[in-house]
Amino acid sequence: MSKEEARLHRQFDRIGRAVPASSGFLNWIRQPSSRLVRIPLGILLILGGVFSFLPILGAWMLPLGLFLIALDLPFLQGPINRVSFWAQRKWTAWRRGRKARKGD
Repeated sequence: MSKEEARLHRQFDRIGRAVPASSGFLNWIRQPSSRLVRIPLGILLILGGVFSFLPILGAWMLPLGLFLIALDLPFLQGPINRVSFWAQRKWTAWRRGRKARKGD
């Protein structure tokens, strides 16, 4: 397993910890035997994320679809990891700033 692939799997583990109900599904979908389900599901999630302005579909679908596709396309693993870590840093900074403003 490459360094980038290991980072991607850690991201999936983090999602599973944040949303415990999804951890079983995420563990199953990451298995090599689930590739025939993972690729079409990833494409559908990406398409759903692109059309997130419609009811029911949401912006959460795009990153999850990209994560799933990146499991099978190694050239996407590095960029997906970098964007994910950048977004997590921004989210954490935003939350800390928000908590600090509430404390004033």
